[in-house]
Amino acid sequence: MQMHNPPHPGSILKEDVLPALGLTVTQAAEQLGVSRVQFSRFINGRSGVTPELAICLSKWIAAPTAIMWMQMQADYELWHAEHSARKFNVEPAHAVPT
Repeated sequence: MQMHNPPHPGSILKEDVLPALGLTVTQAAEQLGVSRVQFSRFINGRSGVTPELAICLSKWIAAPTAIMWMQMQADYELWHAEHSARKFNVEPAHAVPT
């Protein structure tokens, strides 16, 4: 089952986690050990979650796991690629006669 326009994983932090914890972007970045600029770009959807950030996030809050953060990023990127204006004109692979 494919999700319709999955959210950017950073938006989950921005809309749900930070308000629930009462943290500012600066405070959250400090707790995660990342720069405020990097964290701000992530929660505002201008950059994706990296494997390193996914690990930090999974240690910072109990769930989701690092793999889940990476899967959310992949789901987001794949959905946007599939729904972009670019058309993928690729034929199925076939063996070349020798």
